[in-house]
Amino acid sequence: MMSLWTKTSGTWINVATVLSGTALGLVLQQQLMPSLHQIITQGIGLVTLVVGMTMALDLTRATIGHVDGVVLALVCLVLGGTLGELVKLDDRLHTVGNWLQQRMGKSNHQFTEGFITASLLFCVGPLTLIGSLNNGLTGDNRLLVLKAIMDGISAMTLASSFGISVGYSTVVILLYQGGISLAAGSLARVLPNPETAPSIMLITGIGGVIILGLGLNLLKVAQIRIASFLPAFLLAPVLCWLADLIS
Repeated sequence: MMSLWTKTSGTWINVATVLSGTALGLVLQQQLMPSLHQIITQGIGLVTLVVGMTMALDLTRATIGHVDGVVLALVCLVLGGTLGELVKLDDRLHTVGNWLQQRMGKSNHQFTEGFITASLLFCVGPLTLIGSLNNGLTGDNRLLVLKAIMDGISAMTLASSFGISVGYSTVVILLYQGGISLAAGSLARVLPNPETAPSIMLITGIGGVIILGLGLNLLKVAQIRIASFLPAFLLAPVLCWLADLIS
């Protein structure tokens, strides 16, 4: 029987790289002029758009029966966004960020934005799901180590703009990613092959659209209430089942 460390090693490594990246970003932050902070944030925003578009392309392969994946994603996002607004999910997440900000004695208005941006960016994506399942089922943490390296670099650039709030995203990584690894045995029996299943492609595509929204927020092109769309992830499997049923 695998130990707790073996099942969750990738998550702990991920937490370590994000904390290290945040620390380096804080050192870098002190050396940068305001104009450089702006250009770094814009660079992060542009790359975030590319990542989001790459993930969103999975929607073209998520067709179930006669229902197109883009249509399914639209329904998920509209219904999920409506549900998220009704329960004030975005406001609640901001409340958590503001509470952390007060506990730290920070007055920087970007604290909450940095916490939310980092938490979503590090936890939304196929590597999180597939890597956590692999780690929890077999002890293979290679995918999560790859993700950890990318997250560490992203944490450094994010922290240089948003500050220490980026480091607090490790709590979300630990709970979400570590939770999937620990529950991998049970999840593996109900989840389809994540590389070929339309339902997983749909979830990945929806994640890509949400990441696109993050990129637009970072570039200040729009102010999208990203967290309100999170219920769309829960609705995706249900709509896939319904689409398969009517087909």
